[in-house]
Amino acid sequence: MLEIGEFSSGQHQAERLAHAQAQHLERLRYEADFCAHPFRHVDPAHRHVAAELERAWDEALEALKQAEAAQSQRDQAGAPPEAALSPTLQAAFRAIGQKLPELWSTEVLSQPQRKALLRCLIDKVVIQRARRDQIHTRIVWRGGETTTFEVPVAVGALRDLPTAHEMAQQIRVLFAEGKSDAEMAQLLTQQGYRSPRQPYVLPSTVQGIRLKLGLMQNRSQSHPRQVPGYLTVPQLAQALAIKPHWVYHQIKRGAVTTTRDSATGLYLFPDAPETLEAFRQFRAGHLSQLRYDAPPHSRTQASASSGGLSEGAAPPCEPDPGTGTEA
Repeated sequence: MLEIGEFSSGQHQAERLAHAQAQHLERLRYEADFCAHPFRHVDPAHRHVAAELERAWDEALEALKQAEAAQSQRDQAGAPPEAALSPTLQAAFRAIGQKLPELWSTEVLSQPQRKALLRCLIDKVVIQRARRDQIHTRIVWRGGETTTFEVPVAVGALRDLPTAHEMAQQIRVLFAEGKSDAEMAQLLTQQGYRSPRQPYVLPSTVQGIRLKLGLMQNRSQSHPRQVPGYLTVPQLAQALAIKPHWVYHQIKRGAVTTTRDSATGLYLFPDAPETLEAFRQFRAGHLSQLRYDAPPHSRTQASASSGGLSEGAAPPCEPDPGTGTEA
């Protein structure tokens, strides 16, 4: 926050005010030229755009005209730009400068008042897109002091954050210490990391990185479910060198008739060479339908329709890879 320093002599203060007024006139001239450029190059066919640009240019010229007239009057009078502030006003401004930081976060100053005060204190703001995830900002105050800081910017993906790799390594360390996703997110935020769209780290961001690193909090996450004597759909598909979605599609359209096992909630097929051969025959079009009963826990039972494998001429349709659900 800008601090209001001690006021020097009246002559020195007058020189500073004159310099500030000269800068104000220079800024108004720049704004007028800036508004004139797009108006002179706009397509006349775009009447509404041209009218808006002309209005902005007129306002900038009027503000410049008033400021130049006021400066001319001061020059003709031969008086300093402004009379030196009285000691009472100087003391009042010094008191405001000391209390302004605590007043800024209260409701004493409205939002328009805050903006008006900043316009009086700030000479210019220079911004530069240093990185994809942040903007380098430099504020030049009226007294010549500068304040520099970085403004975080939302990005589309984790890979757009330059610190993504470092954050992943930190997650490895924190996971080894037994931290939960929420605890890791809090610690990473304190260390200066962030999520792509937030200035802090979300637990969901930690979870996504952790899973990509193969760091599983539950045993079931890192070990596929195994049922002795049976094959799940992914295991069956792997043995046949096909996609699991194809098996799910055949179950959905009724070409492979089966039900989920009540104990595991999975589609289970006997882990036997006959099962693999039957599916190969089915894919080749030599069989039109397969049926597998949900296995009781005490026995294995597999059959094709009517107690055996039904033969038919119609080959199964290849599915859309997007159908089906992983078991």
